[in-house]
Amino acid sequence: MRSLKEPPYFMFNSLGLLLIWMMLNGSCTRNEVTENPPPAPEPPASTDVHFYLTQGDRNILFNKQNISLLFSSTGTASNTIEVDTAQTFQTIDGFGYTLTGGSASLLNALPAATLDALLKELFLWDSTHIGVSYLRISIGASDLSATTFTYDDMPAGETDPALTHFSIEKERPDLIPVLKKIIALNPAIKILGSPWSAPVWMKTNGSFKGGSLKPEYYSVYANYFVKYIQAMKAEGITIDAITPQNEPLHGGNNPSMVMQAAEQAAFIKDHLGPAFAQAGVTTKIILYDHNADRPDYPLAILNDAEAKPFVDGSAFHLYGGNISALTEVHNAHPDKHVYFTEQWVGGPGNFPVDLQWHVENLIIGATRNWSRNVLEWNLAADPGYKPHTPGGCTSCLGALTIGATITRNVSYYVIAHASKFVRPGSVRIASNHAGDILTVAFKNPAGKKVLIALNKGTAASAFNIKFNGKMVSTSLNAGAVGTYVW
Repeated sequence: MRSLKEPPYFMFNSLGLLLIWMMLNGSCTRNEVTENPPPAPEPPASTDVHFYLTQGDRNILFNKQNISLLFSSTGTASNTIEVDTAQTFQTIDGFGYTLTGGSASLLNALPAATLDALLKELFLWDSTHIGVSYLRISIGASDLSATTFTYDDMPAGETDPALTHFSIEKERPDLIPVLKKIIALNPAIKILGSPWSAPVWMKTNGSFKGGSLKPEYYSVYANYFVKYIQAMKAEGITIDAITPQNEPLHGGNNPSMVMQAAEQAAFIKDHLGPAFAQAGVTTKIILYDHNADRPDYPLAILNDAEAKPFVDGSAFHLYGGNISALTEVHNAHPDKHVYFTEQWVGGPGNFPVDLQWHVENLIIGATRNWSRNVLEWNLAADPGYKPHTPGGCTSCLGALTIGATITRNVSYYVIAHASKFVRPGSVRIASNHAGDILTVAFKNPAGKKVLIALNKGTAASAFNIKFNGKMVSTSLNAGAVGTYVW
């Protein structure tokens, strides 16, 4: 029999129910005391113009700004950038990098999931990726390959004029699989191939470094290009264009080969052009591929009535000269195209200085001077700027540094500001500079207007963007780059 001193059952039941109720409602949980709910996401601003920003201090890196930029009848700034779709210039082929052999080997060594995510970030075009649309690759080794090689290397003293030993097998471990993954993401990507050297048995000095192509091998070397294009095509890789020689006036790199303007003209008109025609190869031939300080070189070939019909255009680098040389060549031969195919960043780099110089001279400068593309030099290097050949570039900073982690460097952001918005088929349209604000503008295939602006000054600068009689007011801090899309 239960003692009268024991608490009645209803007291236990009531206390138990109360404790259960408190637990279910979180009244006794630690979370209520120690944890705060996450902040609500900022609602998107109502805007006519989408604005992506990179600042030289790296506090903002290609970030979409959630601000309201609405067109109205008046602007608030004293400087005005007017964008005019009625004035059109060249069509754009794309923006990107050189996928060097070293870049390909570093990428292909990444874990599969990491590589897939990185390639999507770079080459897929959608709301979250940057959509790189143009690549340059080396035909054989460049100086940013681990070793020197061509596709028809022979023992010393032996030759192979029938090219029976020609093979692209040395590209099969890394370059070809990486390219196939890229093409799966962007089947329309344009690929430019450039050789750093012919096989050494074709050269006057029998060496990878320097020397010239022996005249008796001009036709053989033309067939070498044909075999290369056909071999890559068999792998599902279309070579949109080639240059006959990277930096033909620089014989000090490893590998390298000198090819004077008269030699390149003879090679194109008498050998390479006819070989392409006979084989049904439609790959473009783009001449020169060197610095803007020698516009006389491409002009000499374009002025050759027999060579010119085989040539699509001229390619430039900017380690010498002024970017305005591209307009000089365009004006002399407006029926031929102009390209910008290489510019390095010297490691370890100076982010604000490099950002301003590359946007001013390449993204804005090259395109305002008729270039159909802009290519930064190597896509990737390791923290020691490797791999490279003995005597190759020892301080080329990649767009990516691939080590224990992956770092995005200045040329990643330089290209992103254009590649994501100025899609292939875009047309450059008119825009002006105003004060410290330098600009270039495009209309993309979707009909969107794209304005890329750089504040070259030492202080923040406000300006208006005027289009169709309406204005929107904005500003950029010193050294900042903005892409505006509407």
